[in-house]
Amino acid sequence: MTNLSPIAAALLGLGLSAQALAQDGDSVELNAIAISSSHQEERAEGPVEGYRATRSATATRTDTPIEDIPQAISVVPKEVLDDLGSSRMERALDFAGGVTRGNNFGGLQISSYNLRGFNTGEIYRNGFPINRGFISPPDASNLERVEVLKGPASGLFGRGDPGGLVNMVTKRPQTEAFNQLKISAGRWDKYRTALDINRPLTDDGSLLVRVNLAIEDNGSFRDHIENQRQVISPNLLWQINENSSLFIDTEFSRTDVVFDRGVPAVNGKTGAVNISNFLGEPNDGKIRTDSQILHISFEHLLNEHWKLRLAGQYLHGDLDGAATESSGAPNSATGILDRYWRLRDGFNAQDIATHAELHGNFELAGWHHQLLAGVEYENYHNRFHIRYSDPANNYPINIHNPIYGQPKPALTGRQTYDRDYTESYAINLADQIEFNEQWHGLFGVRIEHFEQTIRGTNTPPAGQANPVTYSKRSQKKDVVAPRAGIVYKWTPQLSSFASVGSSFKPNGSDGEGGVLKPEKGLGYESGLKLDLFDSRLGATVAAFYIEKENVSMTDPANMNKNIAAGKVRSQGFDLQLAGQLTDNLRIIGAYAFIDTKVLKGIATGASAQKGAKLANTPQHNASLMTVYQFEEGSNIGAAVNHVGERNAVTQRKGSLKLPAYTTVDLLSRWQATDNLNLGLNLNNVFNRKYYERGFGNVWHLPGEPRNLNISATFNF
Repeated sequence: MTNLSPIAAALLGLGLSAQALAQDGDSVELNAIAISSSHQEERAEGPVEGYRATRSATATRTDTPIEDIPQAISVVPKEVLDDLGSSRMERALDFAGGVTRGNNFGGLQISSYNLRGFNTGEIYRNGFPINRGFISPPDASNLERVEVLKGPASGLFGRGDPGGLVNMVTKRPQTEAFNQLKISAGRWDKYRTALDINRPLTDDGSLLVRVNLAIEDNGSFRDHIENQRQVISPNLLWQINENSSLFIDTEFSRTDVVFDRGVPAVNGKTGAVNISNFLGEPNDGKIRTDSQILHISFEHLLNEHWKLRLAGQYLHGDLDGAATESSGAPNSATGILDRYWRLRDGFNAQDIATHAELHGNFELAGWHHQLLAGVEYENYHNRFHIRYSDPANNYPINIHNPIYGQPKPALTGRQTYDRDYTESYAINLADQIEFNEQWHGLFGVRIEHFEQTIRGTNTPPAGQANPVTYSKRSQKKDVVAPRAGIVYKWTPQLSSFASVGSSFKPNGSDGEGGVLKPEKGLGYESGLKLDLFDSRLGATVAAFYIEKENVSMTDPANMNKNIAAGKVRSQGFDLQLAGQLTDNLRIIGAYAFIDTKVLKGIATGASAQKGAKLANTPQHNASLMTVYQFEEGSNIGAAVNHVGERNAVTQRKGSLKLPAYTTVDLLSRWQATDNLNLGLNLNNVFNRKYYERGFGNVWHLPGEPRNLNISATFNF
């Protein structure tokens, strides 16, 4: 275990000497600690007026103009989700550019995504990871904005994938009291109620509270699928005095989900099975996920130039339930699919993360500096137990004419127990430098030590040889992740940027009791940031090249063993634009061209990877939404989303292709009274049949057919 006490002492000493340093020469004032207000200028953690955000803290942990950040970052405000009538965070990602959907684990928990070609589950909430365990899919009820930081981000966030990450910024209390109730109903018995209550608790507005609540009961176009969700998110903002503030943000959620992988391919092609056919068992019931998140952030101004920030997050999740799942591909001649019954028992995960940071603004050597110096600690562990049915019982079903109600097979198959413990310590250093009015730079490094231990017990079915196997795998690593970037402002409306960054991520087991070397990534990007039409419209265009090595692959000399020998790359460009074309017409859109390739992998055989495109990554994807708002507050609009053809698996030959698709949604809002807004959303207008996710060469989740959703929003 690494001892960071000297580092913490040094950081504390730096804080104590900050005032003296700030008095040498001219300085730049820190942003004041302020209570949020809907009438203030935009802040990185606050609301966005319209579709265009101008500030962000995701790339820097400081409230920074996006034009000064030498990295591509896409921000999708909550108003986009409101206009779309969507309660899911992932819908926002369609308008970020270069993000497509990956495995959603049967609907049980947080989905994975493909970002600039690389599969990732890196989902953050107010700068802290929430993908460390069994957490319900994020709900939009408490979201202020969704931000996508593109490219390697380990120089700030630590272990992760090189394509980037998603950071959700939650709602904060406002100074003015309000209440908002939104109810909606849609096709297939979909019902939702959401309530947003904001109150000042003191006359001077120093203590504010806000509570968001959402309850859903959702049917589906797929047979026997019915899911429920309850989410409550209380948070509190306390201005302790003029120099100190405390923000407490919580979320408690419960989801009950019917496990659903979708429909299988037949003979390597999609479309042979009715998209409504459910191939589990209706009497399996639902799988329940309970999750709790507690976030606390304390900020204190040491003086007008230096600020101390202490923040932490506690995350806990449980998952339990049973499901009937396929054990392979269906028989193409008979339509028979073999299945097994699986019980997930006692899934449990917990993550504790803390940050201690010193922020400062000062002038040194004629340059303005915005310094971040911090130490971090994280402790994560999870456990799970899975029991399988007797492999001698095929538990078959016909994929074209499913008949349910067979007796459950006994849970006498193999059992899997797993424990994962990860502890990490890190130092974060970053300096945003303003060399002059034209040149801005960002230079940083993260030094992290992590220790990982995985304990696994696998009990094969009775009667097999070696009835119990046990393995303990552990590793300790010290990683240095630097990053650097530069911005040049040609004019107030046009700037160019370039950056380089690295990534690292612990790898899995080699299958024989060992641990593979961590994945490593290195990425480069350059691009333009534009401020158009008198600052009504903003755009970012970026070209990128990223490589990742130590990718896990099967050892060609031993098919039962994995080795960290693979190497892949992704290159291309992406863009996002957002804002107002006119005073009445708002727009948000994105496009990405992504070319991926396995540079080093399994070279021969049916599973050959070398030269293959990476799975679930279309070469082209694009989106566009425009909304025209009338003077009285009513509006009409349309949204288009295109996803190109993509491989279902990373395999040079024989990989099933998920076909390209384009969907069109229409929306309208009628401001019936000052306090009542009625909404209408017609989704997938042309009833396009498509598959939004793939899970290997077998399972694919169909997208929703044409459907109508109506809503009413009351302000009181």
